Amino acid sequence: MTAEVLSADDSAFANLFPLKPFRIRHGFVDDPRLTLPAILDLVKHLPRDRIEYNSGKAAVSQDPSSTPLVDLSPEDVVQKIETAGAWMVLKRVEAHPAYRALLEEALMSVARAQGHRSLAEAGFTDIQGFLFVSSPGSTTPFHLDSEDNFFIQVHGEKFFNVYDNEDRSIASEDQIEHAITKHRNLKFEESFEARGMHNRLLPGEGVFVPYIWPHWVRTSDTYSISVAITWKTAEVKRRNDLYVANSMLRDRGFPQKAPGTSPGWDAVKLGAFRVMAGIAAPLRKSESLRKVIRSLVLGKDANYYYQDKKKTGM
Repeated sequence: MTAEVLSADDSAFANLFPLKPFRIRHGFVDDPRLTLPAILDLVKHLPRDRIEYNSGKAAVSQDPSSTPLVDLSPEDVVQKIETAGAWMVLKRVEAHPAYRALLEEALMSVARAQGHRSLAEAGFTDIQGFLFVSSPGSTTPFHLDSEDNFFIQVHGEKFFNVYDNEDRSIASEDQIEHAITKHRNLKFEESFEARGMHNRLLPGEGVFVPYIWPHWVRTSDTYSISVAITWKTAEVKRRNDLYVANSMLRDRGFPQKAPGTSPGWDAVKLGAFRVMAGIAAPLRKSESLRKVIRSLVLGKDANYYYQDKKKTGM
């Protein structure tokens, strides 16, 4: 692959994409959109539910109910990132045109290199961006995400560890459902180490993280800026919707089988869930209504990132 914006060896895309992780390269190191002043401006304009942050002194196997927080405002975290001892993610940055353009530029370089004429033709739909700003020595606990991800390192050094879960022995279907619908964190066991892909990422480097592959991350001795360039294929969106539908039914006392176990029942649940999601979609333009919808669909703890008081427990 020869694209300059986001690239990898041709063999990686031919033999690994999109089912296995591999290292990538990118050209966003000096991009003015990914500097601390630009990020501070972005923080000031993001809705509060698009900003999550806590202490960087979390454990790899962190219990979400005792995640240590920092007693700082989002703006303070960015301005004091070298000494704040904090980890922050800015979610859904594609809502801002400049960052939408960055994400599409990166993915279009991959699409063209693969012989596609458009993002949709390449399967890059539901494109979202997550921008990470972390203090030195900060840990992102072991977790999984509900999308495919080109993760790029822009500033600082980061250690990014991805683990093979194809046989579901690291995270079971029940744990995957919980991570997607309740909280992303998973319990880490030392026995997982042998199945890890361990990456030291410098600016200009990155890694492709496949859908629901568990990983944890740690920064080095300087602050870090990173971006997750994510998308969902039609099949990923379908599976995620089924996890949410199953979680809703399970919370109401109706046990469910994993997606794919009962195709007919899956189709019924999926149809009903998507009708409800379509009705709710206009309401999600309001932050306060998004908060209510998350609570109704995902449970009482769905808005955990609104916590603002410092916790000292681990």
